[in-house]
Amino acid sequence: MKLIVQIPCHNEAATLSAVVAGIPRTIAGVDRVEVLVIDDGSTDGTAEIARAAGADHVVQNVGRLGLARSFRRGLDTALRLGADIIVNTDGDHQYDGASIPALIRPILDRSADVVVGDRNPGDAAAFSPMKRRLQRMGSAVVSTLSGLKIGDAVSGFRAYSREAAMGTIVHSPFSYTTETLVQAGHRGLVVASVPIRTNAVTRPSRLARSMTVFLRKQAITILRSYLLYRPLRVFGTLGLVVSAIGAIPIARFLFFWATGDGDGHVQSLVLGSTLIMLGYGTLLIALLSDTVATNRRLLEATLERIRHVEYALSARDAPAATPSADAGDAPPAGRADASHAA
Repeated sequence: MKLIVQIPCHNEAATLSAVVAGIPRTIAGVDRVEVLVIDDGSTDGTAEIARAAGADHVVQNVGRLGLARSFRRGLDTALRLGADIIVNTDGDHQYDGASIPALIRPILDRSADVVVGDRNPGDAAAFSPMKRRLQRMGSAVVSTLSGLKIGDAVSGFRAYSREAAMGTIVHSPFSYTTETLVQAGHRGLVVASVPIRTNAVTRPSRLARSMTVFLRKQAITILRSYLLYRPLRVFGTLGLVVSAIGAIPIARFLFFWATGDGDGHVQSLVLGSTLIMLGYGTLLIALLSDTVATNRRLLEATLERIRHVEYALSARDAPAATPSADAGDAPPAGRADASHAA
């Protein structure tokens, strides 16, 4: 049983050593714990700090790809290295590594596919009252749309079983947190939450310039994810609502027409007919979108099967890797260094 803890980071030289040092290397039920750092185009020597701190693997992006793509690249690399469980944490030392055994316990017990570390953001003293309210609202929205019960939807401290990671696809260039939860709910994965400990805040979040930008981007990501996996429900409901609204002015016109006063209410007929046509068009979009979604699910299933074969071969060859060898077939966007710490 191999656990790989991946750390996507950008310019985290000041805190990365503490993050790596805080990751427990001996965990009950796990035979081997390895640390993978994904350096997202850092300019402060983050990769060198990671190696000096004892990271087993370092992947360096050529240029900055962003958090979501770095997270996905970390999953790919960890799977190629034969990980049975993958834990994702941040390089800013926000999450306490001592919580990792509790985080992976539901996966070891085979009671969950994905586990999210719950910071209890609704009562976190480090968050402002406004941020606590927004966190509660956001988690409630994601829980409703995904069909899951998640207390901290934007927590980056989470664990994935190998099977769950194999089928995880990240489309958003912004963040993976909410999108992967909506996707997990759609895939029927069992997602659990466990309370975790956090460390003192060392710096403000760099994910977005402001809370307004963060909320806007998260809202777009959530809406896009839901449309991607539930197009028939979204467009079908919208089409029926528009058609029902259009039926009201038509019924009004028919009433006046039946009483002999229809000539003065033709505008109701025009308005109602226009709305019903719009509703009909939206229903057609719903059917077409559902067909596209079905084809995409087939493609995702095919991709997952290909990954099973590819990663199994990579994992088989991984033990033979020598220091400074490549960590699997790294994407052309960056460089992978699989050197092992002493």
